[in-house]
Amino acid sequence: MRYSHIANAYEKIEATTKRLEMTSLLVDLLRQTSEELIGKVVYLTQGKLYPDFVGIEIGIAEKLAIRAVSRATGYNEREIKADVALTGDLGVSTERFLKKKTQKAFFPEPLDVAGLYSDLDSMAKATGSGSIELKTRLLAGLLARASPQEGKYIIRTVTGSLRLGMADMTVLDALAVAFGGGKDARRYLERAYNISSDLGRVATAVAKQGIEAAKMFEVSVGEPLRPMQAERLSSPAEILEKLGGRCMAEFKYDGERIQAHKRKGQITLFSRRLENITDQYPDACRMLVRSVQAEEVIVEAECVAVDADTEEMRPFQELMHRRRKYGIKEAMEEYPIALFLFDALYIDGSDLTLKPYLVRRGRLEKVIEQDGRVRIAQSILTSDPEELEQFFENAVETGCEGLVCKSVAKDAVYHAGTRGWLWIKYKRDYKSDLTDSVDLVVVGAFHGRGKRAGTYGALLLAAYAPEQDIFQTVTKCGTGFTDEDLRDLPEKMKAHHIPHRHPRVHSKLKADVWFKPEVVIEIRGAEITLSPIHLCAEDIIRAGSGLAIRFPRFTGNYRLDKAAEDATSAEQIVGMYRSRLKKLGS
Repeated sequence: MRYSHIANAYEKIEATTKRLEMTSLLVDLLRQTSEELIGKVVYLTQGKLYPDFVGIEIGIAEKLAIRAVSRATGYNEREIKADVALTGDLGVSTERFLKKKTQKAFFPEPLDVAGLYSDLDSMAKATGSGSIELKTRLLAGLLARASPQEGKYIIRTVTGSLRLGMADMTVLDALAVAFGGGKDARRYLERAYNISSDLGRVATAVAKQGIEAAKMFEVSVGEPLRPMQAERLSSPAEILEKLGGRCMAEFKYDGERIQAHKRKGQITLFSRRLENITDQYPDACRMLVRSVQAEEVIVEAECVAVDADTEEMRPFQELMHRRRKYGIKEAMEEYPIALFLFDALYIDGSDLTLKPYLVRRGRLEKVIEQDGRVRIAQSILTSDPEELEQFFENAVETGCEGLVCKSVAKDAVYHAGTRGWLWIKYKRDYKSDLTDSVDLVVVGAFHGRGKRAGTYGALLLAAYAPEQDIFQTVTKCGTGFTDEDLRDLPEKMKAHHIPHRHPRVHSKLKADVWFKPEVVIEIRGAEITLSPIHLCAEDIIRAGSGLAIRFPRFTGNYRLDKAAEDATSAEQIVGMYRSRLKKLGS
C-alpha cells in the first residue's frame, strides 16, 4: 500500500469539519487497507506508532525536522525557518519546498506504508550517541522520496501535529461501519478498546475476524484499561436519590490516580492518561510488591504526597514534583507518598470489571495487606444524607477533596473508559456556587495589551461535550495568572498552536491564537449564567443560549494528569447551573 493513499485521505479529512464526512472518508481508507497493515494505518492516523502505554514516541523536535527538510530539498535552514514563520505550519512549508526542491532523485521509488512505518519506528527507537544524526538521515531520506503532499503529513506526524481533527471515537465509528456492518457495532469495539487501550490491535482483530473478534477481548495484565469516570452532584440527598437510596462513599484523595499491574513480582504503573509512570514512582512499586498478596493483579489507587514527619497528606501540586525523568531519588526523599487503593479490576485470572462494585471491593480487601503507606480508601456504606454529609466533612478535614459515592446495585460494574452515574463526585468546591472549581480545556488565546503586551491577555476555555465529541467554549480567563505564568504561557502553549480553529472546537468568538484541545487547567468561577456568546450546552437551558462561567480565575493548577476528554463536561456544567437555581428557589 502506497503512503500516497493515506496522505490523499488525510488531505480530504482535513478539508472538512463535518464528522460524518470525516468518518466516511476514514471508512474508505480502512476498507482499502490490508489486514496486515490496518493496525499501522490506525496508529499513524492517531499520530503515533504504538498505543500510548508502550511509551515509544517519534519525538522529532522542530529544529531537527527543519534540518531534515533542508537536506531533502537543498534549501538552507534559515530559508525554511522564515517560511514557517509565515505559514505557521512546518508541514505546509515542507510541502512548498518539496514542490520546488533542487535536489531530485532520478527514479524515486514510491513510499509504501510498511517501509515508512519501519523508518519512523527506527527513528523513534534511536537513542544514545549518533541518534540525532540517524533520525535526521532517516527523515531526510523519507522526504527526498516523498511527494509534496506526502511530505506535509510525514512532517506533521513526526512532530506530533497531524491536525486531522479526529478523535479515537471517530476511528471506532469508522471501524464499526467498515467491518461491523454499521455504527450499532461500535459498542463491541468500544468495549474492546476500553479494556485494551490499543486501537491498532482492535482494528487488526476486526479486520481479520469480524466483529466477533472484538467481543472476545479480555482484560490483560500489562495493558491498562481506560479509567472509569464519575459524574458530580452537589448535595448528599441528590446523590443518594440518584444511587437508589444507598451508596458506598469513599474519601476522594487529592493525588494522582494510578492503575497498578502486577505480574511475576513486577509492578507497572499507568497514569489516568495511560502513560507508563513506573520509573517515576519506584517507592510505590516496592510498596505494592510487599502489600499485594496475589500473583497477577490490576488495581487502582490514588497516589498522594505526604509529610514525612507527620504523615499528613499534602496538596496535589506537591506530588507533581515527582513527575520527572531525573533526580528521582531526591524527589522520593523530598516528596514521599502514600497509596490509597479503591478498586480491583483483575485478580489471578479473574476479570472483575463485570462484577458489581461491592464484589470488587471485597476482593480488593482480601489481597491487600495494609500498612502505614498502603491503605484501602476510607469508606462507609450509608443511606443517610446526614451521615454522608458528616463523612464528607471528615474527608475535607483530613485533607481530601471530598467523596466519591458509588452505586452498590447488582449492575454496578466497572465501565472502563466511560463517565456515568454509578460513581458520583461530591467535592468541597461544590458546596458553594461561588467557589466552584472546574477543569477546562485551553482552545485559544487573545493577545495581551499594556503590561501584558507580548504575551496572552486571556485564554479561551472550553468544556467537553462527549456525545458530540467536541469542545464548546464556556469562558475567557485572564485573572489568577502570576507574572511568571504570563511570561511562560506562549512557550508553554507553543507545541499546541495551530493556524486555525480546531474542527472539534465550537466557538462564536474568534481567538487571536488557536490551540489543539489538549491542555487542561483548573479555574474557579463566581457563577454560571446564560450566554448568547458561549456555546457550552447551547439550546439546552434556553433556545439560542449557551452557558458561561462568570468571573473565572486560574487556580494555578495545570491538570497534567488529565486528557482533554477528561475535562469538565458540558452536561456537568448544566447540572451545576440547575443545582444553583434550586438553591435559589427558582
